[in-house]
Amino acid sequence: MLLSETAYAKINLALHVRRRREDGYHELETLFAFTEDGDLLTAEQADTLALSITGPFGKGLEADDTNLVLRAAKALQVAAGTGQGALIKLDKRLPVAAGIGGGSADAAAALRLLTRLWGVAIPDAAVQEIAIRLGADVPACLQSQTVFGSGVGEKLTALAVHDIAGAPILLVNPLKPCPTGAVFKAWDGADRGVLDVQDWRHARNDLEVPAIGLVPEIAEVITQLKVQPGVTFVRMSGSGATCFVLFGSLDDRDRSAQAISESRPDWWLLPTVLR
Repeated sequence: MLLSETAYAKINLALHVRRRREDGYHELETLFAFTEDGDLLTAEQADTLALSITGPFGKGLEADDTNLVLRAAKALQVAAGTGQGALIKLDKRLPVAAGIGGGSADAAAALRLLTRLWGVAIPDAAVQEIAIRLGADVPACLQSQTVFGSGVGEKLTALAVHDIAGAPILLVNPLKPCPTGAVFKAWDGADRGVLDVQDWRHARNDLEVPAIGLVPEIAEVITQLKVQPGVTFVRMSGSGATCFVLFGSLDDRDRSAQAISESRPDWWLLPTVLR
């Protein structure tokens, strides 16, 4: 039996960096949302665990114990008390170090996928605990629905954002890596205030300025997106370099995607909708 699971691309509709903690992490306030598309994981029953990686962004990724997908699988084995294995295939469709979930979304998808494949009964709280240990974004990616995140992003509060579901969105990345650690290191440390999730369109991504300092092409992407017809909102996601633009209609999104792909064939684009 072959099962599949999408690792939905994550975006941050807003991201406020509040302070640096004594443990070196940063207190965050963020509004997570997810698209209908992303990487794809498939799995079938096996005696042992094994991972293979394909796809346009699979080159250079290690299919060993450092990979979050295998780490998630092994943690689930222990928590569920099962000796079942799986042959897992990761079709890596999203760019790496791109601010849209990446390995966190893949790990979360692996937890959802293997829970189904193995038929294990495990409390939601136990799966959430695995997710927290794997990384700050993994709990949100596990849910893959619009939520408010605080702490380092792992404390989640469900909320209704009425104009989000089904919204046409275009993700654009200049295909320049933008490592999260370097961006946080370049942040100026200024606390610019709380995030009002009901007014997220007037909120901020506090990592946009330091990310642009490291990857100037991000500014070019944002400029291009803001002048597209039918645009309702533009922002960088996470620590970059992916930016996103919301549209009033699917037609506007598709026309813009076509125009940008023709003018900048070196950029990565994903036309999709929000979940």
